[in-house]
Amino acid sequence: MNYNIRFVLIFVTAAALLGGCSGSRDTDDETQQRRAKLHYQIGLDALQKNQLPKAFEELMLAEKIDPEMPEALDTLGYAWRLRGNQKKSEEYYKRAIRAGSGSISHTNYGSLLIEMKRYAEAKENLEKALKDPRYHGQFIANVLLGDANMGLEKYEEAMDAYRQAGRLNPNQTLTRIKEAKVFIALEKPNFALALYETMLREDPTNRGALEGALELYALQKERTLARYHLQNFISHPSVSKQDRAWATSELVKLR
Repeated sequence: MNYNIRFVLIFVTAAALLGGCSGSRDTDDETQQRRAKLHYQIGLDALQKNQLPKAFEELMLAEKIDPEMPEALDTLGYAWRLRGNQKKSEEYYKRAIRAGSGSISHTNYGSLLIEMKRYAEAKENLEKALKDPRYHGQFIANVLLGDANMGLEKYEEAMDAYRQAGRLNPNQTLTRIKEAKVFIALEKPNFALALYETMLREDPTNRGALEGALELYALQKERTLARYHLQNFISHPSVSKQDRAWATSELVKLR
């Protein structure tokens, strides 16, 4: 306990009595916090296993024990979103932010706001998330910031956000596919197509890049290259049966 040493020396008896009461309260609080964290962990595990009713049961117990537990409030925001209740999800994300959850809840809330097409509010939350240089979720926050800017038709800002995300995680193609979408919005389809084709040369099984390229080939009435990339995709042994069936269907449309 953090007592001022001068008061402890002068009021030994009073300090001992107060210390006993405070110590008991501290122990009770710690026990309650441990109980809340245990229910939270069980609820989180259930959520990860798609056991939504069990997740709600445990997370709500955690909330009842500790109504200001940021991680439980944030996770309840996600759980309500899975249930399709955007209003309750928003309520919990706001509570998590007020409880001090920080960047992670600003990111999750921003994602929800994009889903609700409230792009300006989403952008505000995502920019708050990115203010913390220690935040480990900067990749996804930048991707979402790009999406919010796309919704606002701020295409150059969207491109900047996607490219920043790409710098943070270069071993993925999601951001490059999104960059191609920006080029299309900027009425630069040739730039977009060049990006898709580069990705397909690197990985012929990239379905996202192939889908984007096919859309542009259709506009250009370019069937030869469309067939070539589809056949490459279909012949690759790592392509799933479902993806191969999709590509075969697309190939049939070109005949």
